[in-house]
Amino acid sequence: MKETKAMSEDNRRIEIYDTTLRDGTQGAGVSFSLNDKLKITRALDAIGVDYIEGGYPLSNPKDVAYFESVAEMDLAHAKVCAFGMTRRKGMAASDDPGMRALVEAGTPIVTIVGKTWDLHVDEVLRVDRQENLDMIRESVAYCVSEGREVFYDAEHFFDGYEANPEYALQTLRAAVEGGATRLVACDTNGGSLPERVQRVLGEVSAALGPDVRLGIHTHNDTGCAVANSLIAVRGGAVQVQGTINGIGERCGNADLTTVAANLSIKYGYPCLAHTKAMQQLTELSRFVYELANMNLRENQPYVGTAAFAHKGGMHVHAVNRVAHSYEHVEPESVGNTRQILVSELSGVSNVQALLGEKFDIQSDREVMRNVLNRVQDLENAGYQFEAANASFELLVRSELGRRAEFFELDHYRTVILKTNGGEPVTEATVKVLIGDDVEHHVSEGDGPVNALDGALRKCLEGHYPELERVELRDFKVRVVNASDGTAAKVRVVVDFAIVDPDHADTYFSTVGVSENIVEASWGALIDAFEYFLLNAGAEVVG
Repeated sequence: MKETKAMSEDNRRIEIYDTTLRDGTQGAGVSFSLNDKLKITRALDAIGVDYIEGGYPLSNPKDVAYFESVAEMDLAHAKVCAFGMTRRKGMAASDDPGMRALVEAGTPIVTIVGKTWDLHVDEVLRVDRQENLDMIRESVAYCVSEGREVFYDAEHFFDGYEANPEYALQTLRAAVEGGATRLVACDTNGGSLPERVQRVLGEVSAALGPDVRLGIHTHNDTGCAVANSLIAVRGGAVQVQGTINGIGERCGNADLTTVAANLSIKYGYPCLAHTKAMQQLTELSRFVYELANMNLRENQPYVGTAAFAHKGGMHVHAVNRVAHSYEHVEPESVGNTRQILVSELSGVSNVQALLGEKFDIQSDREVMRNVLNRVQDLENAGYQFEAANASFELLVRSELGRRAEFFELDHYRTVILKTNGGEPVTEATVKVLIGDDVEHHVSEGDGPVNALDGALRKCLEGHYPELERVELRDFKVRVVNASDGTAAKVRVVVDFAIVDPDHADTYFSTVGVSENIVEASWGALIDAFEYFLLNAGAEVVG
């Protein structure tokens, strides 16, 4: 394996501060239940995150309940932080309901955000600039007096510093005077580029001296959140704030899975307390996606499903010989796996790497060539196997005569009833033969695919109870030959999850093609059930 680590000049341990539960939930479509937040807290603690920002205890009842519940949790490493704003203008910190809520949350850390940019002080808060400094100092000091360690988030710091560097520094000094132990420079609107971050933090560090410990909090509106975080660390920051998978408002926050992998693997900085943390990054990423009900981002660095995917025959041949010729790190180092994709562009090396060992056909070039010929014929007909790994495995099994038949279709029927002013109702009827038994069931669903899935499960569940672990997660349709209009073929790719209550779910996908969208969906559906039963070692009934 080639050398991938450019060791840091020092051996600083970089603190990882996670704000998935607060800043992450500001992303479009992201919402966590109380139970979700507690599950994510356990997962973050298990991987060795240093600080977990739980929310703003005065903003909603869920956050209040979270702080009450998390106080009962026995966390191994992480410290929970309550987040809030400085006191209101013209009010003592001890009298401010928001400040009292921060203290009453009972967390060891309180993170206070304050205004840095004089534009915000003048036009948004509309307070005297000295009053803003007093608000910062007194808010921090009040929480410190109540026995809390305080981190200070300097909102819009880089914009504020460019507009009025002297005043921006005064806000940081006010936080230090109040007793803050971390000063976090926030790129709140995400507009900074790395050279700006490097220059500004260098000047701030020189102005405040070596005893001040800086942090960085970046947003991704220029696509540079991770780069800005890394250059801040290289410039002396000891803490990086961000979210798992980079979820957050607008374009998101710095993705902590990428940040942590780069800090540890590329730079050699100690970060994340768990000794096996890097190998758990992929599982953590997918766990958060599942709870957020979001699709995985295939090309996400390190943890994406395509991060170590190889398609071209020449590339796969090289990877089989020398893996690091096309991989900058080993997939296992971050808990991911290599994927070999098969398509009309593939060579024998793709089949050999993907399923050669599983079916003991590494040396049988004739079989592998037959498989590739079949792939090319089917792709010419509209199929695509690079996003349908399960259907490809079934194709190989068919070529080898190892595809079992767990049931035989007699017929299926779908009916959609739409009345004037009413919502459409879909009903599916499925009749199959399983051994000597005839199963004939009906199910309603949100659409024909959902209804067919329900009816087929009713037919099979008494014979193959293992199927309860398989859930349909995503459904994609694409027209293959659009020039044929309404008679065009459609390709349906369906994503399924195998549910594991103790770990992140595992995924597989199947494909179906037909001029009829329901028939294409049926093909993908039966592929999924057969693939799962074969790999689960289920016995064919009868």
